[in-house]
Amino acid sequence: MSDSKPQLCCPNPSCAAPLNPLGTLACVSCQTPLVYRYLWAVGQRLELPSVGSQVAGRYYVTASQIWLDTQPGLMPDVPVEWSDDVLPYLHLYPQRLHLPEVYGFCPPTDTLQEGTLFLLENVPLDAKGNLLPAIAHAWTQATILRQVYWLWQLLQLWTPLLEQGVASSLLATENIRVEGWRVRLCQLFNDNDVLAVSSEAAVLAPTLADLANRWLEWIATAKSDMAEPLQALCYQMRDTSVELSTIATQLNQLLLQQAAQRPLRVQIVGATDTGPQRSHNEDACFPVTPTDKAHSEALASRLAIVCDGIGGHEGGEVASQTAVRSLTLQAQALLAEVEAQTELVSPELLMQQLEASVRVVNNLIAGQNDTQGREDRRRMGTTLVMALQVPQRLSTIDEATGNGHELYLVNVGDSRAYWMTARYCHLLTVDDDVTTREVRLGRSLYREALQRPDAGALTQAIGTRDAEFLHPTIQRFILEEDGVLLLCSDGLSDRGLIEASWAEHTDAILKGKHSLELAAKNWIDLANQKNGHDNTSVVLLRCNVSSALPEPSLPRPTNRRGESEWSAASRALQQDEPVAAPSSGSARSPRSRQLLLLGGLLAFLLIGSGIGLAVWSQLNPTGFHQFRERVLPRS
Repeated sequence: MSDSKPQLCCPNPSCAAPLNPLGTLACVSCQTPLVYRYLWAVGQRLELPSVGSQVAGRYYVTASQIWLDTQPGLMPDVPVEWSDDVLPYLHLYPQRLHLPEVYGFCPPTDTLQEGTLFLLENVPLDAKGNLLPAIAHAWTQATILRQVYWLWQLLQLWTPLLEQGVASSLLATENIRVEGWRVRLCQLFNDNDVLAVSSEAAVLAPTLADLANRWLEWIATAKSDMAEPLQALCYQMRDTSVELSTIATQLNQLLLQQAAQRPLRVQIVGATDTGPQRSHNEDACFPVTPTDKAHSEALASRLAIVCDGIGGHEGGEVASQTAVRSLTLQAQALLAEVEAQTELVSPELLMQQLEASVRVVNNLIAGQNDTQGREDRRRMGTTLVMALQVPQRLSTIDEATGNGHELYLVNVGDSRAYWMTARYCHLLTVDDDVTTREVRLGRSLYREALQRPDAGALTQAIGTRDAEFLHPTIQRFILEEDGVLLLCSDGLSDRGLIEASWAEHTDAILKGKHSLELAAKNWIDLANQKNGHDNTSVVLLRCNVSSALPEPSLPRPTNRRGESEWSAASRALQQDEPVAAPSSGSARSPRSRQLLLLGGLLAFLLIGSGIGLAVWSQLNPTGFHQFRERVLPRS
């Protein structure tokens, strides 16, 4: 350890003079933006270095457990073996929206054994390395809706943390921090270490009663009209005969009731572009991809989809556009079904129906691959990120404001979703790639897995395999603040472009300087300038809850460089013919090709909607029967 004045090293490996004084924003020598990476130090029963000291010639201790990496361009130390305390962080990587990740280990010293002290990133610290507010301190300043939303997130974390033996992390008040709507934890505490009173005592797992006791401390200061129902809920949590599902249902009811009392207006605009280096656009998105006008009007402020096709221009563009068209139909049917219900549809059931819709699309594309005799890498497929705003109405809420503000997010592959406000940018999705797989299985740390040559290779996509092997990620969020949801393909998200550029673009939207159409165009232009190696698709959702906005006009499709036109080889795939080289003597007339294309699309839509309705009728026969009676009433 050292107490000399630290300097921050420029991340540019070619910089001639890389050392910079702390506080400098850009390298004095090469003007490369400097990276301030603040980390959280964790070690069982270890005495941490004092504030102001330097550790291993690299880390500067700025506060208790908060270290600054002064050489962020270098890989952190990763030993061959590490303690079991690391594994829960790895297995819980899909919960990275709320939980920290393991960055690396502190190198061994005279007083420190190898693999015993490790460092966490993605921790609840601001840009200057200060802890975000603890939930108990922020509670009294929060709205009722946000208070209930925080409790909902904690309840959703309970089961996965309990399974990993770290549920005690949700009982330490100072460990739970908040960033706007989002709940975040500083670290994970092992239940064995927290609850075992002696070596002979049996280790007890924390219970819902423990969680309720912690909540009651905060609820005592809750707003008067919500304190009583929340207290009643906590008393039920103390009853061992009450199931977690019952508690979740009641909390969800309270959450949606609070959300429905606020206005919600959503405006959606999308754009897609071939890019400077590609000849065909394998991306597709809604509301850009041409669809039936009635579908566009019905879903104009409800549905957003981005698909990035794989399989080359002979299949990727077919797969992505097929997915968009089929999902659009199924989303419209689902919304009609929800509207017909007299009671709330649970998040679990809505997630099941969304998953069933994705599986329908998967089998449509997989069946096309089988018919075409396409194998291995020649099989077409597509990634997916989809947002659906489900406007459930509560019987106790006025008809005009009865939207529960639910947003469901579905993703497969590496297309992403970001939530952006004037203060922060949150990545909401987790990529389905080799890096994520290695971390989730506990075989590698995240930054270590990124060094693999196949780190970005997809581990799943829609249509490449049978539906039984497909596991889409589906999340439910509540829109309770003004912000922008951005869905995009990796043509934009690669190389950390959004993380580096979100503030300027979001500020222009929220302050009314740029329309959504212009903002979408600017994002695509930025992707073409900074990345440029791939097609790019962007769909922006402007969400406003603070006040009602003027009724939005239907967004105009933004088609650039002819991306809605399929190649001849791609059009051939619509005819269920084996892929073959084009023959100069067998060309069809333009009119004939258009009719065949329209016929193929109609067949896909009819098959997709038929299978979707069949799945729907099996999942919810009562609701399906009610919907059928509404659409096709008996004479």
